[in-house]
Amino acid sequence: MSTSEYRVVNPATGEEGAPHPTATDAEVETALAAVDAAHRGWSRSSTPVQRGELVRRVAQLHRERREELADAIVREMGKPREAALGEVDFAADIYEYYADRSEQLTADQPIDLLGGEGTAVVRRASLGPLLGIMPWNFPYYQVARFAGPNLVVGNTILLKHAPQCPVSAELIQKTYDDAAAELGVPAGAYLNVRLSNDQAAAVIADPRIAGVSLTGSERAGAAVAEVAGRNLKKVALELGGSDPFVLLSTDDLDAVVEQAVAARLDNTGQSCNGAKRFVVVDGLYDAFVEKLTAAMAAATTGDPFAEGTDLGPLSSLAAAERLADQVDRAVAAGATLVTGGTRDGAFYAPTVLTDVAPGNPAYTEELFGPVAVVYRVADEDAAVELANDTPYGLGSYVFTTDAAQAERVADRIEAGMVFVNCVLADSPELPFGGVKRSGTSREMGLLAAEEFVNKKLVRTAG
Repeated sequence: MSTSEYRVVNPATGEEGAPHPTATDAEVETALAAVDAAHRGWSRSSTPVQRGELVRRVAQLHRERREELADAIVREMGKPREAALGEVDFAADIYEYYADRSEQLTADQPIDLLGGEGTAVVRRASLGPLLGIMPWNFPYYQVARFAGPNLVVGNTILLKHAPQCPVSAELIQKTYDDAAAELGVPAGAYLNVRLSNDQAAAVIADPRIAGVSLTGSERAGAAVAEVAGRNLKKVALELGGSDPFVLLSTDDLDAVVEQAVAARLDNTGQSCNGAKRFVVVDGLYDAFVEKLTAAMAAATTGDPFAEGTDLGPLSSLAAAERLADQVDRAVAAGATLVTGGTRDGAFYAPTVLTDVAPGNPAYTEELFGPVAVVYRVADEDAAVELANDTPYGLGSYVFTTDAAQAERVADRIEAGMVFVNCVLADSPELPFGGVKRSGTSREMGLLAAEEFVNKKLVRTAG
């Protein structure tokens, strides 16, 4: 897609919406000046509670407008409508979480002095305007988890959304504009701007921008980090993942398979922390593959607006073609195609691969779509070794009936998150992030408010 314009192309129908041109350089300068002025003005003079009330009203407007917001992303990236409504609600939950904790997030942290008299505290102060570069796969949730905590601590936001999400980006902007107008808050704390890649690089380098947060691909993260590094800017990266789903024991295999399918097919398989590699001990492997294959094949693929649709199209025709190529290359390199492997336009059938050995491209690549790769392992040690044999380290899932084993494996897995006997358990209070090539930061939870603040020491003599 051209970076000279943002455009909605409905992946289910191929219908193209009107183009949304990228900002002119003059418009970019106006936006930069606005977020800078907002930071120097109301965000520094307002209280955390007042900033939290802006975020709270944004949450309320998300709930009031949930139907309109959901419909926009169904058309933009093909998310089934029920899931789109759920995403809008989750975004509202995130905003409310930070609104409720505005004072806690900004409170002084006392330090016990080892000697001398007086006091010392760590005082959290905003850094300034931030650039957020957000992806298409969760257009509201991703923005909420970045913007919510940072606005509460006093930063201001310049938001570059994905080129295929111009309508949802504008709808988010309207919630902020309307909330600010209702509360008598000057505009400029949150501004959406359609940037080209070159303009985004220039914005990162601009001295008014204090930091940049990107959620996206490893390639995009490396490009942003390079520019930020040259300009000594703080950068937060949330990148890809190839999360292992480790099955060591169970007394209810059907329930585990149900959770495995939910973890793989969430958002039509287009989730960075979706379970992608299923690592199963030998005694459960054959039955697991049989049940997983049947459940994957039974998933309903179709019109994302239709009730009961489990899977919509992938986000674009290009995304479906890329996934088909990955699966074809995996099979050519020796993988066994158990089910699926077919494409119809931007729709891709739920797919199961086995016999993916080291050296097969699917062994190390992230498969961003409804494709599950299943591995057979002998025991716990082999399962952990395979789970960690990836350049990624975002999330992970461990299923076992042995509590002690769960603790051991959770300690040994190289990932930013471990979910034991559960999937799709994200919540506003739980920090989200990874290690290795999956990123450098944490979003959501209290840790999200630590990424872009000046932890200022204030030492006072007695």
